Amino acid sequence: MRRLAVFLASSDGHDPAHAELTAAVGAELARRGIGIVYGGGRRGLMGVLADSALAAGGEVIGVMPGDMVEREWAHREVTELVICDSMHERKALMAERADAFVALPGGLGTLEEIFEVWSWRQLGFHAKPVGFLDAGGFWTPLLGALRGLVDAGFLAAPTLDDLAVAPDLPSLLTTLEHQLHTVPRPARGR
Repeated sequence: MRRLAVFLASSDGHDPAHAELTAAVGAELARRGIGIVYGGGRRGLMGVLADSALAAGGEVIGVMPGDMVEREWAHREVTELVICDSMHERKALMAERADAFVALPGGLGTLEEIFEVWSWRQLGFHAKPVGFLDAGGFWTPLLGALRGLVDAGFLAAPTLDDLAVAPDLPSLLTTLEHQLHTVPRPARGR
């Protein structure tokens, strides 16, 4: 895996453990030589991720629509800042440049981004693995709700089981690496 797209919050959240986790992820990805593709922000967990990876000598590619750059939301010190026209283009460019996708703590934008690339995988538009770093059980309530969708018949069990979920980065990266070599079959009917 050369590059990992990371979806995460542009705010700090209430728990300092999220920033600590994010800093550790950025430094570890840099140490492993895995580049980061992210939303290009300089604040919140986005900024923590970029700063920690850059401090460790890593590659960080930020992708952000021009109007957000004009609002001075962009991290100007990243390895490469890609300026695009829209959020739709942002996600497409991030997907194009990444080998896999991971969600760290975040909110509505994080969910929207990770669900879109996950649905693309399920539909067969790409074969890149998708995962959640469930450190401290952050994503456990969401994963429980998704299991409820399976139980209700609105989500195929193999689609949920295809998600890479782990409580720590090394385990998650191992699963993502394995899935890079496994092409999923698109789910039928859901």
